[in-house]
Amino acid sequence: MPVSLGTALLAVLFVAEPVPPASSRNTGLPSPPAACTSPEYRQFDFWVGEWTVTNARGQFAGENRVTLIQGGCAVQESWTGADGESGTSFNGYFDGDRKWHQTWLDSTGGRLDLAGGLVGGKMILRGEVPDRGDHGRKVLHQITWEKRPDGRVRQIWQSSPDGGSSWKVVFDGTYARTGAAGTAEN
Repeated sequence: MPVSLGTALLAVLFVAEPVPPASSRNTGLPSPPAACTSPEYRQFDFWVGEWTVTNARGQFAGENRVTLIQGGCAVQESWTGADGESGTSFNGYFDGDRKWHQTWLDSTGGRLDLAGGLVGGKMILRGEVPDRGDHGRKVLHQITWEKRPDGRVRQIWQSSPDGGSSWKVVFDGTYARTGAAGTAEN
């Protein structure tokens, strides 16, 4: 089928003049205001990085990559355990209730919804979820992250089947940096 001169010119124009990305075009719409700029949004930045994690006995427990996403408004965790299990958490400060929130989902079907904040230099998040084995019972979970003077981070995850009267350590790990300190999403 013959190509008309007009079609050929249009093809040349599209090749010669690429369309700029949406972020660089003047759309006439106002730029969104800078979000997540108060100091509270930076309280969990000490956890951002690439980490090798060891358990309380010093044995390899897994690797974790923690990055800033959504323009620095959220922290995403990507965990791979030594046993092959994996999980992801999304963490963010919400100025509506002035708390940090975490939603965790993993490859075993596990889920946590936690909330809390910085207490005495430690990030402490807590939440209650139904027990996976006994659907009528709820289990209280508390995870504490503490930045060490040497730059490592200690994480202690505890659970309580009786509303906080007694606690069991689920995980006690130390994070040591292995790579970049983490990057903000572009």
